[in-house]
Amino acid sequence: MKIPKNLNEALLIQKSLKKKLKIVPLKRKIQKIAGFDVSFKEEKNIGIASACVFSFPELEILETKTLKKKIEFPYIPGFFAFREAPFIKDLFFSLKIKPDLLILDAHGTAHPLGFGLASQIGVILKIPTIGCAKNPLYGKYKMPPPKKGSFSYIFDKDNSIIGAVLRTKDNTKPVFVSPGNLIDLDSSIKIVLLLCKKFRIPEPLRIAHHLTKTL
Repeated sequence: MKIPKNLNEALLIQKSLKKKLKIVPLKRKIQKIAGFDVSFKEEKNIGIASACVFSFPELEILETKTLKKKIEFPYIPGFFAFREAPFIKDLFFSLKIKPDLLILDAHGTAHPLGFGLASQIGVILKIPTIGCAKNPLYGKYKMPPPKKGSFSYIFDKDNSIIGAVLRTKDNTKPVFVSPGNLIDLDSSIKIVLLLCKKFRIPEPLRIAHHLTKTL
């Protein structure tokens, strides 16, 4: 993946990649799902990326992998993909067990350009991806009822649906779900709920995040 030299170049790359984005009903059978997470140690200019591959729907861990490398792009809101994507791409290709779908602590279509990290990774790797973030980035919404499985839609400035605010546990803060690539919102919501057992965060993301903190 090319690292842009400036914001204008980053925007051009985003717009070029977005032309390849496909938000469509999920077509392939999903038997393996991987969660990816990246944490940064700014003072050392390094990032730590972790992946956890689960069987689906059994949710048994099949493989975990972690890598550490230098940060190549600064933190700029709206362009987070250029900071995290190089880590996720390298980590994905290092996995022995290739997943059928990726879930990321990021946004897909619920992004100012409709093309967040989850979408960019999905297009680059040509694989179904879901964005499941802890916090909102863009769009307007109302909070859903407090019961697990309840959700409300996220709308852009044109009132088009771009994601959902989803309760994955009773009386707990929601997560913000949007399709990344090669999947639609309905399938994204269903899969996220199936990935959440005892906790608010989907298991592949929860374990991947824990792994980034072990190095």
